[in-house]
Amino acid sequence: MQIRKKRLTRSPGGDLAIFIFLLAGGIFSALPLVFAISNAFKPLNELFLFPPQFFVRHPTLDNFKDLFVLMGDSWVPISRYLFNTLFITLAGTSGHVLMASMAAYVLAKHRFPGRNFFFSLVVLSLMFAYQVTAIPNYLTMSALGWVNTYASIIVPAWSASLGLFLMKQFMEQISDSLIEAARIDGASEFRIFWSIVMPNVKPAWLTLIILSFQSLWNETGGRFIYSEQLKTLPYALNQIISGGVARAGVGAAVGLIMMIVPITVFVFNQSKVVQTMGTAGINK
Repeated sequence: MQIRKKRLTRSPGGDLAIFIFLLAGGIFSALPLVFAISNAFKPLNELFLFPPQFFVRHPTLDNFKDLFVLMGDSWVPISRYLFNTLFITLAGTSGHVLMASMAAYVLAKHRFPGRNFFFSLVVLSLMFAYQVTAIPNYLTMSALGWVNTYASIIVPAWSASLGLFLMKQFMEQISDSLIEAARIDGASEFRIFWSIVMPNVKPAWLTLIILSFQSLWNETGGRFIYSEQLKTLPYALNQIISGGVARAGVGAAVGLIMMIVPITVFVFNQSKVVQTMGTAGINK
């Protein structure tokens, strides 16, 4: 007796219900962003209303004007803070993606003594919070002479273990036969890594870019950097809004400015992640 499998299909009503559910979830997820944008354009009297008003009634640009005036009074130009943040973010992100990918390729596609032990150390390092490693990290930076330099922020970002773990898990999905075929054709290890492996793990390194960029963009550098000339934009903005309730409007403007760039990076990369997720890995 032949058993027929039933195919589950959705009715138009079911599709509509799912669409409404996802739409409601999307709107709910967007509420914090909408609230932050609304607050940035509120005058001070609306910021202190009780109960709080979700949407701005009388939008104004005074918060941004006050912010630029305060930044103009600083003895270090705002352009210098911005350059420091961009340099640290771009150098740290690009180096982290490259080094994590190269190390993950070795761990995922090469067999050598101690391979599992090294990966176990990577997994173990994920269990330690920043507070546990803060003092050893500072002592290491001090011994290397990197305190009060860009390297104290950039180099530790290169060695973050989360990126290595993420890239290795994705690279293990790539067929070993594909790599062996490339070797037989005479491709070098770097050619295999750059032309075959990296395109097939595109969702992984795009996700890694988002995570690393967001982390470094919000880096104040207060742990290792003491020179005002090397401070980052988040540090300068945090100093401005620490003046109390009188700068609540400026603080709302600062929050919006600091959110814009990471959100923009996420939006552009998120679409590519979704498009390539289905074809990224080649199953063994």
